[in-house]
Amino acid sequence: MPRTPDVAASADAAPPAAAASADAPLAADDAPLDALPLAVLEHASRDGFVRVRGARENNLRGVDLDVPRDRLVAFTGVSGSGKSSLAFGTIFAEAQRRFLESVAPYARRLIAQGSTPHVDSITGLPPAVALQQRRGAPSSRSTVGTLTTLSNSVRMLYSRAGRYPEGAARLESDSFSPNTVAGACPRCHGLGVAHEVTEASAVHDDSLSIRDGAITAWPGAWQGKNLRDVTAVLGYDIDTPWRELDRADRDWLLFTEEQPVVEVHPQRDRVAKPYKGRFWSARQFVLHTLADSQSETQRTKVLRFVESGRCSLCHGSGLTRAALAVTVGGHTIADLNGLPLAALAEVLRPIASIADAGAATRSASSGERSEVAVGISRDVLGRVEVLTGLGLGYLSLDRATPTLSPGEMQRLRIATQLRSGLFGVVYVLDEPSAGLHPADVEPLLDVLDGLRAGGNSVFVVEHDMDIVRRADWIVDVGPGAGSGGGDVLYSGPVAGLADVEASVTRRFLARPGTDEEARVTERAPRVPTAWLELRDVTAHNLRGLDVDVPLGVLTAVTGVSGSGKSTLVDRAVREHAGAHDTVDRIVQVDQKAIGRTPRSNLATYTGLFDAVRAAFAATDEARARGWSAGRFSFNVVGGRCEVCQGEGSVSVELLFLPSTWAPCPECHGARYTAETLEVRYDGASIADVLGMTVDEAAAFLRDVPAASRALETLRQVGLGYLRLGQPAPELSGGEAQRIKLATELQRARTGHTLYLLDEPTTGLHPADVELLTAQLERLVDAGNTVVVVEHSLDVIAAADHVIDLGPNGGDDGGRVMAQGTPAEVAASTTSRTAPYLAARLR
Repeated sequence: MPRTPDVAASADAAPPAAAASADAPLAADDAPLDALPLAVLEHASRDGFVRVRGARENNLRGVDLDVPRDRLVAFTGVSGSGKSSLAFGTIFAEAQRRFLESVAPYARRLIAQGSTPHVDSITGLPPAVALQQRRGAPSSRSTVGTLTTLSNSVRMLYSRAGRYPEGAARLESDSFSPNTVAGACPRCHGLGVAHEVTEASAVHDDSLSIRDGAITAWPGAWQGKNLRDVTAVLGYDIDTPWRELDRADRDWLLFTEEQPVVEVHPQRDRVAKPYKGRFWSARQFVLHTLADSQSETQRTKVLRFVESGRCSLCHGSGLTRAALAVTVGGHTIADLNGLPLAALAEVLRPIASIADAGAATRSASSGERSEVAVGISRDVLGRVEVLTGLGLGYLSLDRATPTLSPGEMQRLRIATQLRSGLFGVVYVLDEPSAGLHPADVEPLLDVLDGLRAGGNSVFVVEHDMDIVRRADWIVDVGPGAGSGGGDVLYSGPVAGLADVEASVTRRFLARPGTDEEARVTERAPRVPTAWLELRDVTAHNLRGLDVDVPLGVLTAVTGVSGSGKSTLVDRAVREHAGAHDTVDRIVQVDQKAIGRTPRSNLATYTGLFDAVRAAFAATDEARARGWSAGRFSFNVVGGRCEVCQGEGSVSVELLFLPSTWAPCPECHGARYTAETLEVRYDGASIADVLGMTVDEAAAFLRDVPAASRALETLRQVGLGYLRLGQPAPELSGGEAQRIKLATELQRARTGHTLYLLDEPTTGLHPADVELLTAQLERLVDAGNTVVVVEHSLDVIAAADHVIDLGPNGGDDGGRVMAQGTPAEVAASTTSRTAPYLAARLR
């Protein structure tokens, strides 16, 4: 295992010039920790290095590693090589575990704790903060303001320093939040969108009588008959066409809040005895179902009987009228939340710049010139300026987080930490450049430098070579992925990686323009077979956009974050391409996870496991026992192990310690009963097949066409090292994306399919990008069209056509800055992508 040489026992010691060779003798402090004296352990923590010994998380094989503190350290390697297991699964997980040990045992039980990492020891480890790539749950109540906690400060500003109407009572800060009982609009419950039941939405055919089903919003079957019987007992005519009933009667039946109970004497055979029946108006029934029904099917069904739109009471803000009556700088809190962050800063700057507000208005308890107003405004302004400095000035506080790209989410989290001013912390970042345009990477680098300059250590798992080149230290993991990775190939200054022949990263790390740099294969752009003409596209920040998208070629849609790329592809291209004569099918591959539980894995997601189970069910042994393919599913009762319910492992509760997972004591991780495992296909049990890698299974299942086709596609996108039964939560982001793409690629292709991909290279090493680009090229060569939203210059340079949007994000974006071949776009003087693309083409 390559090691770093010893350094002077000083936190300010410069990093060694290069890593030691693999056959170098171990230093004295490389002895087992339990054999070291206390003085040596103290030296290990003071010498400026984090020292990892015996890391065995996931595919790591007893890794020993020394990395410097107070430096920018980049962890590199192909997808699945083990770099995240080292940075997050080992270093951060151990730092978190040690911190939680300081928490009272009872309180510790209330905190979500990760598992204890598999590592012999880690010394010199400061407290750690992790910033990972995750979208979070799709909730309309989660916004930029809540994510950055800026909303808390803004609400406090309105509560303590807002201008209230004459005689109005002062409101607490919770009253300015649509997510609280005190602040939520009573009509839309804080969502800003109201569901209204109208006569048109509840009655679809007014020529019918109530008996014949005029009130469509009422339920069907027996409950609908019951309501019609109750209506008749109440004295309403249920046989006259709906349009001929009195207006007062129609309004009462549709909208009344009353719920009279009457005795019904049914005239049906199934109900012979009288019973008490309760009346529900159409509005009551629909709103009750939406609010209280546990059935998603029922809620979806009744949505057909409502008209949804901006709430007329709160005008879409989700707030009460009392909260909307308070202003700061002439703006209501809804107005302020809707402003771009750059405009929000301009509103707050005059208040924050008031000189010596405390001396001038020390006696004032409220008002925009009070000490409270100045103090809160200065704090909010400072935090907003960090966000605008990261290129996020186009976002607003009320922007829902599910609509943000991973790159935007990552920068929001980084900005929050930068403002916190912590010292002596290890920041562990998961691909901070993911989803970022090259122009957005430059301010990100300034932020990382700021974190390091503030006395912190910055460890980044990264594929962007521009960031890796700026690092002080690099840890390259590999050489391959899965069982072919898990070794530290190099740990030292960046320049030293050029001498490590086993590294896949080193050829991409060479400076642009050098002979060693991976170059784009030069070829003439393909000629489009047709054009998709989009006219007057208006959505989000696209306003009256006219653009032509070529068909039969590879098109890259580029631009800075927030410029409108995803909107153009998702709203315009997808919606209009279906009507084009040359497009037979549209396939959209997004960035959603393939599964969140161990029951979801590569085999089940791609569908190849269905073919495997069918092959086992077709064996003579299975037929003799009368078993179908369902017997070989670990998700249903029958063939699965009931102790672990087919998961292969069980949770072990350790009371005050974090719970852990252990192999099932009954099936020992096989997932199935012993009887099920007795059935063999070509000598292997169903559990054996799930334990195979894609490469192994491709040879084993070559006689099962459906499985063989899927496995070959997975191999073509570089996933041959994954196990078929590898749980979805263990997959990296790059692996999950390629699995989704492979699932689409394995299907029979006849050409004339439009493939829409949103940043498919997210989480991919440059070597993996090459594999992915080759697959996209094959799709186009087969007569299909591929449109990708992309920031990777390798993919953009390999495209046939480029559409560049900009110039900036938000309201200052949504315009076509350049379009044409990569060379033509690179020559543009208005495109922000052009200079980076030109350098890549050189």
